[in-house]
Amino acid sequence: MQDFKNKVAVITGAGSGFGREFARYGAAHGMKLVLADVQMDALETTRAEVAALGVEVITRRADVAQAADVEALASAAMDAFGVVHLVFNNAGVATGGLIWENSQRDWEWTLGVNLWGVIHGVRIFTPLMLAAAAKDPDYRGHIVNTASMAGLLTPPASGVYNVSKHAVVALSETMFHDLSLVTKQVHCSVLCPYFVPTGIHLSQRNRPDKLKNEAPPTASQLVAQAMAEKAVTSGKVTAEAVATMTFDAIRNEAFYIFSHPRALGLVQQRLEDLVAIRPPADPFADRPDVRLRLESALNPTQS
Repeated sequence: MQDFKNKVAVITGAGSGFGREFARYGAAHGMKLVLADVQMDALETTRAEVAALGVEVITRRADVAQAADVEALASAAMDAFGVVHLVFNNAGVATGGLIWENSQRDWEWTLGVNLWGVIHGVRIFTPLMLAAAAKDPDYRGHIVNTASMAGLLTPPASGVYNVSKHAVVALSETMFHDLSLVTKQVHCSVLCPYFVPTGIHLSQRNRPDKLKNEAPPTASQLVAQAMAEKAVTSGKVTAEAVATMTFDAIRNEAFYIFSHPRALGLVQQRLEDLVAIRPPADPFADRPDVRLRLESALNPTQS
């Protein structure tokens, strides 16, 4: 897809981070936008900004963990524009802590948004795109699933998040193969950002009441939250830059999108460990001071 003008893009998580930047990029290139988020004030900020550029835009509140919300989003897009060309399954949340300390509610919330949100987006929008391709030989469609470098690595104290993002990578790779069997008009990509200032460390603000934990956070969860906030907010690659990379990938029909290619060295180490049938390498091998601080925080009586 080389020309984005007048193409229709559906973007979840459009109220902040990558979603807002996808919307900004799309608006700057004359796209028609269908924007969704669970936080309506943030979504309205994005809507007002892109509408000021003169593009057609509709918004819907959507909890992507809920199939009915994603189905309603697709219906709204089709009612408004009659076709969808780009889908960004982008909404995401984060949890942390030692994996056995995560509650069932932690798992349900994180997998609900990060994984089921992508599942719903793929199963609901792909048939619409394939139908459009069958009707029009000039139609081109593309789906971008937002995963993470945590979908290719297994950093400690973020197990629930890691699981959700590994699943998105596996889903996306399988989707790439499946699409290649049935069409040359619809493609997909998986976005694997590393530490980018997106505000994801603040995602607890939108956690549904029924999935909030009754118990206070554990020591490991507090440590993980502090580490995530520091890593995310200190990121040097911007969400705007990642949006540009993503649209470039769509133009080039590239599958993997990496915000930090240098981090692929860590992925290579993990793959070498797998092939050599040895335990995962120490993620703190070149940062022993970080390991010591983490161990001290998690074992205060032994420090």
